[in-house]
Amino acid sequence: QVQLVESGGGLVQAGGSLRLSCAASGRTFSVFGMGWFRQAPGKEREFVTTCSRSGTFTTYADSVKGRFTISRDNAGNTVYLQMNSLRSEDTAVYYCAATEFPVATTRDRYYYWGQGIQVTVSS
Repeated sequence: QVQLVESGGGLVQAGGSLRLSCAASGRTFSVFGMGWFRQAPGKEREFVTTCSRSGTFTTYADSVKGRFTISRDNAGNTVYLQMNSLRSEDTAVYYCAATEFPVATTRDRYYYWGQGIQVTVSS
C-alpha cells in the first residue's frame, strides 16, 4: 500500500503558475512510476503526465506539453507538478497516482490515488 497526499492547489490568474506536490508514504516510493491526472466538472478524468521510477523518462498530454513539468524526489518521497502559463481550461481537480508499471498513461494502470486537489484558473 502507498498513501498519496496532494498539496499546493488554489486559485491563480490565467498566465500564472502553480506547483503541486504529492507526498507518498507506505511502500518504497522509488518502485512506483508516478502520474498526474485531472478531472474538470462534467468530464472524464484525463491523463496529464507521468514519470518513470528514476524520473528520467517523462511524457505529457498534448494539452500541457511545454507548460507543465513533472519531477520527483525519491529521497523525499515526493512528486511535483510545475504548471506554468496556466489557462482557464486547466481548471480541474488534480490527482496524483502511483503505478507498478515503469510508466503509464491510462487510469487503469494506476492502483493508488490521492484524494485530489482543486486548481482554479481565472481568466
